[in-house]
Amino acid sequence: MSKVKLTFACGLYDRVLPLYTGDVPVEGVELNFVNIDSPREIFDRMSGTQEFDVCEYSSSEFISRFAAKQCPFVAIPVFPSRAFRHGFIAINRKVVRTAKDLEGKRIGLPMYTMTASIFIKGLLQHEYGVDLSTVTWVEGQINGAEKHGNPSTMPLVRPVSIEYNSGGKSLSELLEAGELAAVIGTSMPRALGRNPDVIRLFPDYRKAEKDYYRRTRIFPIMHLVVIRRDVHERHPFVAASLYKAFCAAKDLAMAKMRFGASLRYMLPWLPSDIEEIDEVFGGDPWPYGIEPNRPTLQALTTYLHEQSLIAEPVAVDELFVPIPSSR
Repeated sequence: MSKVKLTFACGLYDRVLPLYTGDVPVEGVELNFVNIDSPREIFDRMSGTQEFDVCEYSSSEFISRFAAKQCPFVAIPVFPSRAFRHGFIAINRKVVRTAKDLEGKRIGLPMYTMTASIFIKGLLQHEYGVDLSTVTWVEGQINGAEKHGNPSTMPLVRPVSIEYNSGGKSLSELLEAGELAAVIGTSMPRALGRNPDVIRLFPDYRKAEKDYYRRTRIFPIMHLVVIRRDVHERHPFVAASLYKAFCAAKDLAMAKMRFGASLRYMLPWLPSDIEEIDEVFGGDPWPYGIEPNRPTLQALTTYLHEQSLIAEPVAVDELFVPIPSSR
């Protein structure tokens, strides 16, 4: 029986690398792995023209489309990209001292709807009591004067105070000038480390993130994996085959990371980092499946509702196609 040919667009993360090299095959599938290191490019091409059969995709954009019943994709509970975000809040210390000082201020971010900003706003609201309704959000590139990609996102369900940075300066420059109180997103402004007034809101962010995880069990999920709905309907076995392969690829990457004879990555204290992973996460910091990620997914759907991206929270179990072997 011939295999189904599928294109898969994704960054070349260690946990998917065995799919790229062919060390882990996908049962019943001939996978054409298209390596694109810019997530925004993948999202825009998939949202705009459904260019790929399968791809990594913005968690917030998928849930927004799903909730609006305008989603040409289905999702499987595989999460190629995750990141704690305490360390991605830069402030001008002449304007802001504590998180509560952000109320009533102007905060820059690449996109109000991007998953990273959703989690950061949720963190500020739920952990530090920041009233997000008092903030004016300014969208633009952190270190450039243009907009962030060419997104095709769903409209907000309620009005939010959002401005677009069209003054010819980057968000980083506006932060230095005190025209923004803070900048949040997926990267740090170039002013950090150059201008002594631009600092992280949480300097010891690693300690804050570990404490946060221990208390909440939330490890923010940035991207999940989607399959074009028409592909899923023609080949329903593909979801389970892909899920099984993604799990095997991650397990292989984890085993190679833990190989002690030589360091797999350019991280001088990798053995110590692995010990810390075992202590904080109990061995697997990157679980797939719904159940081990339920606190994170529930938090995300709550934040999306509170931040006006969806009209009502969505049941987590409804987001993903059923996969009998999911763990």
